[in-house]
Amino acid sequence: MAAPARMKADIDMPKSRTSSFTRRGFVAAGGALGLVAVLTACGGTDSAKGDKDNGASASAAWTFKDDLGKDVTTKAKPKNIVAYTGTAAALHDYGIKVKGVFGPTKTTDGKADVQAGSLDISKVEILGNVYDEFNVEKYAALQPDVLLTNTWDGTYWYVPEASKDKILALAPAAAVKVGGDVTLDKALERTADLAKSLGADMNSKKAVDSKARFEAAAAKVREATKANPGVKVLVGSGSDALFYASTPDTAADLKYFKQLGVEFVTPEKLDEGGFFESLSWENAGKYKADVILLDNRTGTLQPEQLKDRPTWVEMPAVKAGQVVPRVTEPIYSYEKCAQILEDLAKSIQNAKKVS
Repeated sequence: MAAPARMKADIDMPKSRTSSFTRRGFVAAGGALGLVAVLTACGGTDSAKGDKDNGASASAAWTFKDDLGKDVTTKAKPKNIVAYTGTAAALHDYGIKVKGVFGPTKTTDGKADVQAGSLDISKVEILGNVYDEFNVEKYAALQPDVLLTNTWDGTYWYVPEASKDKILALAPAAAVKVGGDVTLDKALERTADLAKSLGADMNSKKAVDSKARFEAAAAKVREATKANPGVKVLVGSGSDALFYASTPDTAADLKYFKQLGVEFVTPEKLDEGGFFESLSWENAGKYKADVILLDNRTGTLQPEQLKDRPTWVEMPAVKAGQVVPRVTEPIYSYEKCAQILEDLAKSIQNAKKVS
């Protein structure tokens, strides 16, 4: 996912402006940071047998079975939480606060990155803002009770490989699966489970209303695809050198959209990782579509930056003004994902067939 020195290779398409990517992105260069002090992990091996209620009191042991198959346990409900930015943003929507974040959080002009959602980024310690950046010393100073993130491929998302062992030695870590065989609705359920375990009131009006809104929005997408059948959707991401056409069969959001009836254009020749096809800008118009879902993340080229590229402006969907942002890394709260589905339903419903 890399813009210049910004982030790693994409979850299903690069967020970068370099020409070649692997699924895990670039390996961090240089040595890992040394620790000022070694803190013992807060979790220990205390079990929470008999406490299967994730809303247990703060004085009771906390346990959460994560999607890496680990029973993550701490002696008490975590207070000092450090999380990947997108995970922190989702927890924020459920009323759970974090002390520190890592991952795309702040843009170069000091504003909140799209992946920070509704987080007040002035109130969290930013341990790393780009891929492979994680200040281990600052992390240790926060005295973390737990580290929370997502997982796409069995690894801890945005935890650098070079310093992983030092980071994971400081506190227990839990991950929620958002890729592979998981669809958007399932990733949402698991993130809600995590929030509940940390004390979120899932019976609050806001929580109940947000889930109902999400379910209503999913119905709207189904209705839109039935009312306007045959609309072809291409998922893309632009870098300086390449246009990336994504398959709808690897990302949780796209797989769920497909279940709701969205008809995608599927690239024929996927790159080695199996997530997208890399096209030179000369060949960017290889696939015709009625609607283009364009990667909205910081570091990828947006429509204003693409208007001088001839192959882009000649795409039928571009000519028709049917290019809409794709939230490539959803914030897995019902509130945020309901908005994604509502926007998608409108795009399908209003689309003209131009391909």
